[in-house]
Amino acid sequence: MATGRIQLFSREKWHFIGALLLSGLCAGAAEAISVGLVGAMTNKVIVSIDNAPPRTLGVGQEHLGVRLISVQGNTATLTIDGKRHVMRVGQNVVSNVIDRKDISVTLIADAQGHFKTSGLINGQHVQFLVDTGATMVSLGESDVRSLRLNLDNAHRGTANTANGTAVVYYLKLDTVSVGGITLRNIDCMVNLDQSMPFVLLGMSFLNRVSMQREGDTMVLKQRF
Repeated sequence: MATGRIQLFSREKWHFIGALLLSGLCAGAAEAISVGLVGAMTNKVIVSIDNAPPRTLGVGQEHLGVRLISVQGNTATLTIDGKRHVMRVGQNVVSNVIDRKDISVTLIADAQGHFKTSGLINGQHVQFLVDTGATMVSLGESDVRSLRLNLDNAHRGTANTANGTAVVYYLKLDTVSVGGITLRNIDCMVNLDQSMPFVLLGMSFLNRVSMQREGDTMVLKQRF
């Protein structure tokens, strides 16, 4: 295949792959991710995840637990919910999701009593500060740049902050991960007027985990 050109299917093949995707989704239900490799080009692929409309992933990018590692011709290496798969254009993979009900993360408070931890947002490394007073995961201007977030379709609003009323943007993050806990479609607030040393791990994430604190120890456990 020529460099920079996308290999796509004829209409008949596309309908066939769509049927495969649908059957994989129904068979796996909530315990599997269905991924179809629709096309491939230099350092990019087109994938359909759980029968959703096709989207483009670049090398290193992640969406809904699917990350592109490399592309060679019409073959791509991806990780699907942490499992490595080598796929050819036209292939569909149904990957069983890890049973996360017993996954937990233990955090230890620092000298100021704050719980800090490293983690991932959309597959990119960040530093979190647990903040039960924050309604949702909160980002500053520098986080938007480092995570390469697109605010074009974000909802604009206002919020009361320590520095007064600020213009903020609301959007959903594809994935937020702390230790082995990964949650999808997390509500997020962005304040472009503020740069923070930490991403605030607010209640849009914490409400979806079991959270237990005893002294200087906090245990987060994935519930669903």
